[in-house]
Amino acid sequence: MEARAVAHYIRVSPLKARQVADLVRGKAIKEAIGILKYTNKKSAPLINKVLKSAVANAEHNFDMNSDALYISQIMIDVGPTLKRMQPRAYGRADVRRHRTSHITVVLMEREVK
Repeated sequence: MEARAVAHYIRVSPLKARQVADLVRGKAIKEAIGILKYTNKKSAPLINKVLKSAVANAEHNFDMNSDALYISQIMIDVGPTLKRMQPRAYGRADVRRHRTSHITVVLMEREVK
């Protein structure tokens, strides 16, 4: 049994978000929330929000025990890139790319001994 939550079109670069996702992959929920709380990156509160949504889905939809949950998968996929023009000297222009991400968190329940 697995519970999931997905956030689409998040305005953070996928490479930068994957750095934070690698910190919490495979961890228990309380440990992951603690790590995200003290991680000084833009993507940390965004991933934390999706994680809490997945926990709520697990409790409400599947009657899972929140103390036994762990992050089985966390995926940061590439979303569409917003392209903006930046004026430069001599009438030229540079393209500024604002990258977006799709964040997916999948939770599973550990066997309680």
